[in-house]
Amino acid sequence: MAGGGSGAEAYTTDEALSRLGFGRFQALLLGFLGTGWVAEAMEVMLLSFVGPSVKEEWGVSGGAEGLITSVAFAGMLLGACVGGLVSDRYGRRAGFLFTAIVSGVPGFLCAFSPNYATLLALRFIVGLGLGGNHVLPTWFLEFVPAENRGSWIAAFTCFWTLGTILEALLAWAIMPILGWRWLLAFSSAPCFILLFFSSVIPESPRYLCSRGKVSEAMLVLERMARMNNSSLPPGTVTSEPKRIKDNYDSSVTTLLLMTEDNLGHDKGTSTKSSYKNTFRAFWSRDLIGSTLLLWLVHFASYFAYYGLVYLISELSTGRSQPKDSTVYINVLVTSFAEFPGLLLAALLVDRIGRKVTLGGMILLCCAFSAPLCIQLRQGLSIILLFCARTCVMGSFAVLHVYSPEIYPTSCRNTGVGFANFIGRVGSIVAPLTITALIEKHHQKEAVLVMDLALFLAGVACTLFPLETKGREIH
Repeated sequence: MAGGGSGAEAYTTDEALSRLGFGRFQALLLGFLGTGWVAEAMEVMLLSFVGPSVKEEWGVSGGAEGLITSVAFAGMLLGACVGGLVSDRYGRRAGFLFTAIVSGVPGFLCAFSPNYATLLALRFIVGLGLGGNHVLPTWFLEFVPAENRGSWIAAFTCFWTLGTILEALLAWAIMPILGWRWLLAFSSAPCFILLFFSSVIPESPRYLCSRGKVSEAMLVLERMARMNNSSLPPGTVTSEPKRIKDNYDSSVTTLLLMTEDNLGHDKGTSTKSSYKNTFRAFWSRDLIGSTLLLWLVHFASYFAYYGLVYLISELSTGRSQPKDSTVYINVLVTSFAEFPGLLLAALLVDRIGRKVTLGGMILLCCAFSAPLCIQLRQGLSIILLFCARTCVMGSFAVLHVYSPEIYPTSCRNTGVGFANFIGRVGSIVAPLTITALIEKHHQKEAVLVMDLALFLAGVACTLFPLETKGREIH
């Protein structure tokens, strides 16, 4: 189905993807990689169910219980960087295998932990694998046509919410009867399902082209054409991006093209040289501004998301027992609050653009949470918290679209990985800050700290130099 011919004209991967459209191939890929997103959400959410039971069984302190979550997030910090480097150096499939194996195997072994120290060590390793899971939406993005790329990546984010719901249901069914060890074992199942089917998922043709492996990229595109019952443009795919003829900032465009020209085409390039080139592009003058802005937005979004989760818990009247069904019901209800935000992001991101949608969602979250500075009726507080969580989840959906689009293929996962690293710092700081302030009856200060971070992130969104809606990525 590919047009072929040695003298035929060349086309880019974006032109090929636009011609092929979104079909059966991408739908199957969405289901496969989305399962990876479900797996991460389940492994993160189970900590809120397992902690109290571990504390009760081994008689550890409340601080030791919280340390189980802290070491997992610490692993995610490191994994966010390592996973990105592995994916950019050795390929998207290698990055995926890293996250699936490193999180799945230790996750299952956690069920057999003989003592508290062993559980801590294994949860750190699980976090290391989970931290590299940003490879999954980036991998999916590189198979989706530019015209509706934003909507599909926003839809991809729904798998996270699905994972939180599944984990709550699983915990509800297993914890009261079988206990926390069985929950840990069953929660690792999605990782093993992914590993079983991993051989059928091809490498990203965009990544292959960035490494000069044009013939391999053609094989992947031809397979996509067959599965989508479509055809490729006449000619052959090229590893050289076409110069963009539009009114966008020429310096940013030049950088995106230059980094692709300079990175990865020399098959003899050493690993050390490749890493050096990746970091050179990552810290270049034209990308450093966007990178720092992206870090601020990631930090604020993670801080607000986990801050809202803890705020809902702290403002709820009464404390539930570990095996009380109220715990699971609350998680289910608050998780469903994320779907409207994901739907709104999917509808807007390809219509009004990434920057406006992202900034708007963040500022709306700021507006909904601001009234919580004063004492309100519980019903009104819950409504405002749900609306705020809807908006912050929508901002996450847009971030998963916009972050990879800022960077060229050669350093895309490294750039997104470092942004996720900063975001994970926010997720660690949030519970420490919000919980500490509210326990000291400083609810107003807790909300103001969160709103300040959100407001600064909203302003940062207006300063991004590049709008990527409908553009080719390189």
